[in-house]
Amino acid sequence: KTGSFKFEATRVGKDTTLAQIIRLVDEAQGSKAPIQRLADVIASYFVPIVIGIATITFIIWYFAGPSPALTYAILNFVAVLIIACPCAMGLATPTAIIVGTGKGAEHGILIRSAETLERSHKIRAVLLDKTGTLTQGEPKVTDIIALPSSSQEEILRLAASAERGSEHPLGEAIVKAALEKK
Repeated sequence: KTGSFKFEATRVGKDTTLAQIIRLVDEAQGSKAPIQRLADVIASYFVPIVIGIATITFIIWYFAGPSPALTYAILNFVAVLIIACPCAMGLATPTAIIVGTGKGAEHGILIRSAETLERSHKIRAVLLDKTGTLTQGEPKVTDIIALPSSSQEEILRLAASAERGSEHPLGEAIVKAALEKK
């Protein structure tokens, strides 16, 4: 539309919609999924066990290993730590959450929490607005469902007469559909 208008900013800075979106993404990336909590619990037992096994390996190689015993003991101690390191378990989950919420945000999908992201694999259906708003950026009347006591044409005519003076995009779409039906 053309013309001028006067406006007042009612929210600025951290109160703007953009700031709230950024905050939501940050919160989602900082939240823990149930699988991550499970990984943390497993790691809390696994790490001390691995350090214990590495220490026992060091002691055995130091006292029973070939010469130079200290070198072999350290080498095998480090080998146990590297091979049994739970780093993949501890790093993979938070990394996946950060990437998932970040990619979602890039595509206009805001994910509230890591738990929501984790449960998203259970989604069986996604309902979208079929008015054309998402695909064409302009709403469009696609279907009219009338009661048995009235026709689709009558419903559209009445809705268009109610929306004729409206500048709202949905109202304009109804009026446009009525004009196209004439």
